[in-house]
Amino acid sequence: MAVGWRNRLRRQAAVPAPPAAPADPGPELYRTEGQYVATTTAGDWLDRLAVHGLGVRSEAVATVHPDGVLLARRGAPDVYVPRNALTGVRLESGMTGKFVEKNGLVVLSWRLNGEGVDTGFRTRHATDKAQLLAAVAALTPATPPSNDSPIDPEGRNPQ
Repeated sequence: MAVGWRNRLRRQAAVPAPPAAPADPGPELYRTEGQYVATTTAGDWLDRLAVHGLGVRSEAVATVHPDGVLLARRGAPDVYVPRNALTGVRLESGMTGKFVEKNGLVVLSWRLNGEGVDTGFRTRHATDKAQLLAAVAALTPATPPSNDSPIDPEGRNPQ
């Protein structure tokens, strides 16, 4: 297993780190506790990203802010998804490393330096799932950006 993880790290060495969270992300629009599951290649729920700690499952607090979503993780680097990198949000039953009841995971779809990725989060309380989904959905564009809409490492669209 360790050899497989090292090989995955080597293969994914060119994947850029997610943008750092701003020092002041702004007011919290929604907050919930739960578990960060993993970040995978968009559409491939088995292709876990191992680099930058993105493949490490951990307890986390998800906070939605006007300019993005912060997943503050215990024992692993935080993951910040800028608003303009978000392409969608949905419910799923599972992704690599975690399978739960039907529609038990909130999955954020976003662009990491132009490449599509999916990040899974499991709320601690089932009642929080719909509220998190709605809060993130309010940040997503009505029409997702196309694959040729570049996003720089800070999560901005330079065009």
